Amino acid sequence: MRFDIEGRRARLVARQHLAGTARDPVQAAADVVVLHATDPATVFLSVLARCTSASVEDVAKVMYDDRELVRMMAMRRTLFVVPADLVAVVHNAASLEIADRQRKRLLQQLTTIPTEPELPADADGWLRSVESSVERVLAERGSATAAQLSADEPRLRTALLPTSGKKWDVKRNITTYVLVLMAAEGRMVRAQPRGSWTSRAHTWEPASSWWPRGIPELPDARARLVEQYLRRFGPATVADVQWWTGWTLGATRKALAALETADVGCGLVMADDTEPDEPAAPTAALLPALDPTPMGWKERDWYLPEDSRPLFDRNGNIGPTIWWGGEVIGGWAVRPDGKIATSLLTDRGAAATRAVQEAADVLQPRLDGTPVVPSFPTPLEKQLRTA
Repeated sequence: MRFDIEGRRARLVARQHLAGTARDPVQAAADVVVLHATDPATVFLSVLARCTSASVEDVAKVMYDDRELVRMMAMRRTLFVVPADLVAVVHNAASLEIADRQRKRLLQQLTTIPTEPELPADADGWLRSVESSVERVLAERGSATAAQLSADEPRLRTALLPTSGKKWDVKRNITTYVLVLMAAEGRMVRAQPRGSWTSRAHTWEPASSWWPRGIPELPDARARLVEQYLRRFGPATVADVQWWTGWTLGATRKALAALETADVGCGLVMADDTEPDEPAAPTAALLPALDPTPMGWKERDWYLPEDSRPLFDRNGNIGPTIWWGGEVIGGWAVRPDGKIATSLLTDRGAAATRAVQEAADVLQPRLDGTPVVPSFPTPLEKQLRTA
């Protein structure tokens, strides 16, 4: 079996619910493996695009009341929202390695950069003492902001001091570094934010309140994660898998070697999953900045327009995209008044133009007038948002 571009696009639409076919927010997340959560709004907008029956409140309930979706730092040191039944896989396959790197980096900073106040010679012992204290006060509170934790444990306000005159080299408290490290190790969880669904100010909860028995060890976690990826994003090349996971080439090849895969010309799929998906009539989808679909492959020419530069910022972060039949044909933005503006970069006819406008008209009231500003504005998104 060989897949052409149309076959890849048909599979993408069917498996990642670009026609709005997900039955609920959990399926919308699980069928793209994980949701990007660098921007809190992305999580909600990614679900709303895939599940036509879901509201912002439904997504929040699944995350914070039902705890079926969990925020975790994982692949590529990126924040994701992970389905609960995939937490152990992601934790063992990616988060623990990230945590190890974060700990080494923080300890290096604590021992090589001047601090206020000065630290004892045993920086590792000091850091672990701080972490134990944070776990204790968080358990007592049940839920806390970073500010509350640093008030209870003042050592979190220890500062790394500037060592040069460069404007980016400023005094930095270690609060965020410590909390992010502890979360990556599975000791804390990012919980409900203070503010609206677009807020970045999350509270923290003890991991024991989410996983009383802890997160189990999984020796084959990397192979399991790659299988999840290939069943949703395959066909994918080795380079795609390596980029998505953030692993070394050796680790990527080792995980792939543990699986039964098949080469279908443009990439790999699972050996028992080589039949093409049935093409459906094209539909329009408005996906947010950093959505998992456009962020799913390193090699993207097969679904991007000929000139995709307006859709990306200088660092390669993709903005909001408009999809039609499994390809990107334009971009969109939410203006300060809550209205959605769209722009097509590729002409796919009157039916596509009408469908895009209808998709925008359906999405706009679901946002209830909330403005959305991506963390990484792109040329087209900024143009549409500020026009």
